[in-house]
Amino acid sequence: MSGSGVVVLTGATGRQGGAVVRALLREGRSVRAVTRQPDRPKARALAAAGAAVVVADMEDPHSLDRAFAGAAGVFSVQSFMTSGRDGEVRQGRNVGDAARRARVRHLVYGSAAPGRRGTGVKSWESKLDVEDQLRELELPVTVLRPAAFMEVMTDRDFYPAVGVWHVWPKLASWEFRVPWLACHDLGVIAAQAFADPDGYIGRDLALAAEFRSLGECRSSYAAVTGRPPRRVPMPLWLFRRFTEDTARMWEWLRDNDVDVDPELTRSIHPEAMTVETWLRWRTAAQGLPDRHRRIRKRDLE
Repeated sequence: MSGSGVVVLTGATGRQGGAVVRALLREGRSVRAVTRQPDRPKARALAAAGAAVVVADMEDPHSLDRAFAGAAGVFSVQSFMTSGRDGEVRQGRNVGDAARRARVRHLVYGSAAPGRRGTGVKSWESKLDVEDQLRELELPVTVLRPAAFMEVMTDRDFYPAVGVWHVWPKLASWEFRVPWLACHDLGVIAAQAFADPDGYIGRDLALAAEFRSLGECRSSYAAVTGRPPRRVPMPLWLFRRFTEDTARMWEWLRDNDVDVDPELTRSIHPEAMTVETWLRWRTAAQGLPDRHRRIRKRDLE
């Protein structure tokens, strides 16, 4: 099967979808970026980069039919954070149904680790519900299961000063080793899957570039930016009120092993970034604070 033709991306203005859009454009692929709000800055940036921005809503099957018409591939990802479990499942199933109606030749689904039932983590269970439907439809699917995204260390939407730098170490300790992957590298791997459908259809890929402890990540952050990451104390009970699912996720990861081998990821994408490489790349490309003062030992205690 030829890895050619138009690829349609849901979640195109988000982290995962946006990374896949950019990777496909670098490969010279024709891309349709689905958004509900084409006038927003992120959508305009995708258009300026060469994507065809199309208006569609994953809650509206008819709009998906229009967006998917004539497409060779679809990248499907939904947001638990904005839609909740029921909304994520409904939207994922709508995408699957529309892909089948459009006779799409390859659907790449952005799922999550660990890919098994019974974790109690709603944002993982919802993705398994979507996967079940994709299998029932007998679609030509590749499932990507990224582990923890490196972006949780820096992106404001994840409240890193409270989350990864305060609550997670309290739940799991600074020595807890995390399987990390950058969204950029997920995009590269998805683009490779679209380029080689015969090599990827039917595969279920758990992805991580490396295991690094939270303490090691904190030290790398300090080495790269010139200061330790900011921490804002918050009681666990209050954190749970804001995001119970994230707390459950971190507790599950603390108590269970994730079956992910960085060697597999590197066999697909040898340049997948380590945490320190990613922090340096992000500092240069997106403006993390530059080195501005010496690190004091007590800052890292």
